[in-house]
Amino acid sequence: MAGTFHITTMRILYKLSHWYFTKKALPYWCILLIDCGVVFMSYLFIYQQLNSGALLLSNFYQICMTTLMYTLFYGMAFKCFHTYSGILRYSSFIDLQRIAYAVALGGTTSYAIHLLVGHTYPLYFISGQYILLASLLSGGMLWALRILMKILYEVSVKSINSKYTYIYGTDSSAIALAKHFRNESPQKFDIKGFITENRDAKHHELMGEKIYILDETLPERMKDNGIEAFVVTNGKLASFRNNQEMQNAIIKAGIKIYVQRNEEEWKDGGIDKPALKHIEIEDLLPRDEIQIDMDAVGTLLRGKSIMITGSAGSIGSEIVRQVAKFKPEMMLLIDQAETPQHDIRLFMQKNYPHIKAETIVTTICNKGRMETLFETYKPDYVFHAAAYKHVPMMEDNPCEAIQNNVEGTRNIADLSVKYGVKKFVMISTDKAVNPTNVMGCSKRICEIYVQSLDKAIKDGKTEGVTQFVTTRFGNVLGSNGSVIPLFKEQIRNGGPVTVTHPDIFRYFMLIPEACKLVLEAGTMGHGGEIFVFDMGAPVKIVDLAKRMIKLSGAENIEIKYTGLRDGEKLYEEVLNDQEINKPTQNDKIKIATVREYDFAEVCNNIERLIANSYKYDDMETVANMKEIVPEYKSNHSVYEILDKK
Repeated sequence: MAGTFHITTMRILYKLSHWYFTKKALPYWCILLIDCGVVFMSYLFIYQQLNSGALLLSNFYQICMTTLMYTLFYGMAFKCFHTYSGILRYSSFIDLQRIAYAVALGGTTSYAIHLLVGHTYPLYFISGQYILLASLLSGGMLWALRILMKILYEVSVKSINSKYTYIYGTDSSAIALAKHFRNESPQKFDIKGFITENRDAKHHELMGEKIYILDETLPERMKDNGIEAFVVTNGKLASFRNNQEMQNAIIKAGIKIYVQRNEEEWKDGGIDKPALKHIEIEDLLPRDEIQIDMDAVGTLLRGKSIMITGSAGSIGSEIVRQVAKFKPEMMLLIDQAETPQHDIRLFMQKNYPHIKAETIVTTICNKGRMETLFETYKPDYVFHAAAYKHVPMMEDNPCEAIQNNVEGTRNIADLSVKYGVKKFVMISTDKAVNPTNVMGCSKRICEIYVQSLDKAIKDGKTEGVTQFVTTRFGNVLGSNGSVIPLFKEQIRNGGPVTVTHPDIFRYFMLIPEACKLVLEAGTMGHGGEIFVFDMGAPVKIVDLAKRMIKLSGAENIEIKYTGLRDGEKLYEEVLNDQEINKPTQNDKIKIATVREYDFAEVCNNIERLIANSYKYDDMETVANMKEIVPEYKSNHSVYEILDKK
């Protein structure tokens, strides 16, 4: 019976605490009444302790009236120091200070009144001794109340599913993150320690938790201590990214790795967006932090009219997001993909309503439509990201590759010259270097056209002011058609993970990083340059697949080799054998010195190529492409036969 009563009582208390702690906060007047009630009861308790209970009962009314009057003085002091403004469960040292000051003021005021009035009724029953002791007791009880509520909150609200967690970092961001976790409801991460490389911090504590040294024994000690989560702060992400041995050890120990969202990402997500995200393979690929002179970019774009083609694509949409930050006067966004283009429209309306943004659904191959847009909006700068890019698709559809990539680029370039665009920035690819496929060759032809057009303008052979700049980089992480989303889906489905060849490797870069480099290259370019980006160390695709499988925690996932796809090569290049690099002010950006072409000859060759593409004779079209780009040698393709002639 007693056991049942105990269980019932505990359930009721749990429900009450859960009800209270799931509320936002008590109203301020409620906290003020509670604090005054504590003072009132403290006075009665002291009186009872210093006198007999009979004396208290016989003079109860008079004592209560006197105590109530004194309590009003404390209430005014609480009002003065705003002791009720804080939330009890989040009480801090500052809150305790305020209480101490308020109780001291209330006690001093009460004692002063006691001295002034003397022993006249109704103060006869309360002496200065009572006031001092009651003030001390009241202050202690009010402190204890807040500390108790804080402890009860942590115990009551902490989820049974909360993970024992170490935070990698000891700076202000790590402290802020730890405070966020402790105030979170329900609590998902239970902080058990902090990690640092600083050996001088050994045996020290932070926020009441131990500081551990990052070394080779840490993953095993974490496992022994029941640690389930390893949180990497923003300030430590670069260091952790380049420590693959530590990454592998933590993953092997079965510990989940999380990274702190950057300030911008967290802010954009609103207050309901989690402070953390589960680490992705993109966060673990070793690379140096890229520094961009965004002030120079802002100076160039602010208040200008900007056209972005391919605005719905992975690169184009990121350029939209980054350009919008610099407050251009107008943005003309071009893409033929209706649904993602609609998403871009909604993004601009929500985040940049002050910018005039026109989202146009059309193809760059429609020269008449494009000319109308140029004539109407007169863009100052053009970022040309529109292109067909999937290698196997273009290998099967070379004529469409020419019409979209080459003819479309020619349309936009020619109209840029005609309508006085200041600068034209074209997004190219490392697949344009020593191309082995239709897509790469089509982009190389685009490079040749805009370069020769720029030279013709500078030589006075073509009238115009437009400066043409080309940017060339490799694969971007998470882009449409990227291998990483494919691997993620295959892992979710239980495998197998398909890799084309055990020796294939690629260069990777984050989309935002690549687009920032595009913007800076566009800023520093004077026309005619092909900017190539330092993509860091190449990544073996099979190693990438293995790490993604480990990171997912999945078991028994098979890796299956499917053979090279049509037009695919084992490795990509950013320069061919005849090209050399020249440095720029940014060590991540180089200028490729390439062969120069006569614009008139290029125009004739491209005109013939485009005309042949409309005959839809794939072999003849590809043969034309090889005439324009002699280094184009097909690989693992039906067009290899053309290289033997």
